[in-house]
Amino acid sequence: MLIGEVARRSGVSPRMLRHYDALGLVRPTGRTVGGYRAYSAEDVRRIFHVESLRSLGLSLKQIGRALEDPAFSPSALVGDLIRWTEDRLERERELLARLRAIDASAPADWQDVLHVVSLMQGLDSASAARRQQTVLGRSQGAALPAELLAGAVLSESDPVVAGALRWALARSDGDGLATLAAGLHSDDADVRRRAVLAIAALPETPAASEALAEVLGDADPTVRGQAALALGGRGVGAAVPALVGMVVEGVNDVDAAEVLGALSRDPDRAERIMAALVGELAAPSAGPATRIRLAQALVELSGDAPLEVLRGLARDDDRAVALVASAFVGVLDKRSAEDRGDPPPVDSGGDGRPSDAR
Repeated sequence: MLIGEVARRSGVSPRMLRHYDALGLVRPTGRTVGGYRAYSAEDVRRIFHVESLRSLGLSLKQIGRALEDPAFSPSALVGDLIRWTEDRLERERELLARLRAIDASAPADWQDVLHVVSLMQGLDSASAARRQQTVLGRSQGAALPAELLAGAVLSESDPVVAGALRWALARSDGDGLATLAAGLHSDDADVRRRAVLAIAALPETPAASEALAEVLGDADPTVRGQAALALGGRGVGAAVPALVGMVVEGVNDVDAAEVLGALSRDPDRAERIMAALVGELAAPSAGPATRIRLAQALVELSGDAPLEVLRGLARDDDRAVALVASAFVGVLDKRSAEDRGDPPPVDSGGDGRPSDAR
C-alpha cells in the first residue's frame, strides 16, 4: 500500500508516517518502481502498535525502545506510566485549585487576578518567613480570598505561619468554612488538627458549630479536644462528655475544667456535669492522678454539690488526693463566705478542725 492509502486506513497523517520512517519506528519494507513508499501488512500492524503505545502517553523514543528491545519489561513500562500519570494529575489538581481560588475571589480585572496569583506564589514559598510576610503584609491591603487562606491553613506546618493564616482567615470577607470542614474528614490527623483550630478561630455561626460537633468523637485526642473546647466556649452542651474525658485523660484538663465551670452556670447542665464527674470518680480505673484532676474540675463548678463531693475526697485513702481536696474545700468555703458577705471561715483543712488544733 502506498502512503496515502495507509494514512486513510490507519488515521495517521502522511506527515506523521514520514516522521515515523525518519525515526526508524515504521519503515516501509518496499518501494514502487517510481520510488514511492510501499507498506506491507506487517508494516501497517506496526503502525497500529505505535499508535496504541502513543495513546498510553509514551514518547516516540520510549515506543522505539519498547518495540526493539527484547529486555524492555512491559510491567516496568506500565508502572512508569502510572507514576507519570499520577504526577500529571497532581499538577492538574493543583492548577485546578489555583483557578478555583482565583474564580472564588471574583476578580474584576487582570490586576485582581495578578494579585491572587502573587498571593498564591507567596504562600507556596519554601520560606516560612516569606509565607508569613505574604499573609501579614497584605492584611492591610486588598482582601485576601477566604478559600485560598483556608487551603493554605490545612497545609501549613509552621505554627507561627499557621497562626497568621488563622488570624487572616477570621478577618477575611468569606469564611472558607467549606474547605475547612472538608479538612476535618481528612485521613491525615495533622490536617484535621489544623482544620479544627481554624474553625474554632472563625466567628461563631451555627454552621461552624455543626462542623465542630462532627469531630467530637474523632480518634485523635487533639482534634476532639479542640472541638470540645471551642464548642463548650460557645455554650454547646454536647461538648460535656468530651470535656469530662479530657479531664480524665489529662489532655488540656485545666482548660477543659474551666469550660465545664462556665457551662455549669446553667442549672440543667450543672446537674449533668456533676453526674459525669462523680461517675468518673467512682470508676475503678480512676487512679490518684485522675481523682486529683477531677477534684480540680469540681472546684470550678458552682453550687453546693461540688463542695460535698470534695469533702468526701478529703477523706480519700490516698494522702495526695485528700490534701488537694482539703485545700479545695477551703477555697470553696471562702468563696461561699464571700458570696454571703460573711467573715472568712476558719481554715479547717476539710476535716472540720481548726488549723491550730492540728
